[in-house]
Amino acid sequence: MPQTLPFTSAAPPATAAATSRARWEGEGRQWRLVLAGDWAGEGDSLPAPPAALTVAPGTQVALDTSGLSHWRPPFAALLWQALAPLARGGVALELSGLPAALRPLLALSLPPSTAAPASAPAKAVAAPAAASPTAVPEWRRTIEFVGDLLAALGRLLRGRTAMRRSDWLWQIEQTGPRSLPIVLLVSALVGLIVAYMGAQQLQRFGAQSFIANLVTIGVVREIAALVVGIVLAGRVGAAFAAQIGSMRAGEEIDALTTLGVDPVEHLVLPRMLALLVTGPLLTLCAAVAGLGVGLAVAVGLYDVPPMAYLATTREALAGWDLAVGLIKGSVYAVLVALAGCRQGLNAGRSAQAVGEATTAAVVQAIVWMVVAASLLTVIFQRLGL
Repeated sequence: MPQTLPFTSAAPPATAAATSRARWEGEGRQWRLVLAGDWAGEGDSLPAPPAALTVAPGTQVALDTSGLSHWRPPFAALLWQALAPLARGGVALELSGLPAALRPLLALSLPPSTAAPASAPAKAVAAPAAASPTAVPEWRRTIEFVGDLLAALGRLLRGRTAMRRSDWLWQIEQTGPRSLPIVLLVSALVGLIVAYMGAQQLQRFGAQSFIANLVTIGVVREIAALVVGIVLAGRVGAAFAAQIGSMRAGEEIDALTTLGVDPVEHLVLPRMLALLVTGPLLTLCAAVAGLGVGLAVAVGLYDVPPMAYLATTREALAGWDLAVGLIKGSVYAVLVALAGCRQGLNAGRSAQAVGEATTAAVVQAIVWMVVAASLLTVIFQRLGL
């Protein structure tokens, strides 16, 4: 029966925490190194092989990382330092128990003549290629992507994320201030259409005073959020898909994965959080632009007193309309980020594939927004908001 043997190491004694995270198990010619816990810190070390482990051909060492919760690139160097002497001595290393990002790196860096059975390195390197995105259904890729994003968000909330604050601030600047001019222009033009067409119908009944109600509720509750969502889909969602897709084609994402950097944390999370901040702010700006154009139409073309228009607008905004509009703007912005990043991460490795991913990101974002708008409208109506 396998038994846990005490450590023997010429290095300084490991702490209790390190001992609980790494241990050698086995007897005779069959051994395994069990790794668990968090290996993202500085100054980590691995225990030396026990004296009972014979460094000679015929000895087999497997690795068990099923309990590993987090690791960073220095962890790969620790493993290499511990395993390279064994490989040089003829020990067969079984690397299939390592995380997918570590297997190819160690399989290539360890001595090829003795590092595991002859087929093991080939399997380790070929494993990512076998899991080609085209072999996975679209709905499953979407669910896996959302799950990875939620896991990254959970690590962020626990303060154990690889996301850099500077990346998040850069994405806010790219998606917010740089999108504002086109958002204001489109929202003003749409507000002009709504105010003019609505006033034409209300004039038949001498109800021009209700132009403010029509513009306020229509623009603030629905139109501003949709305008922001469509503009972000065309400008930001397409950019996300093109940027990440180009990184996929240039094997930059593979390099990040090999270094132990989660692409979702490093690329997707800052973009999604940036749009979560700028989405409602842009929606508020779009609503102000639409209301301003509505005021100009009502006062300039239909002789509605400015103070009466403003008073009616203030009364209309006393309810949940503004809150509903901001919630919808936030949801649409998140959907744009999800569609763009998902298509980029799953893009092919050619220029044509990147272009197709960019187009798919815009279409998918708009479809998701239309579905979300329908569901949210029904939900808010049922709640009486």
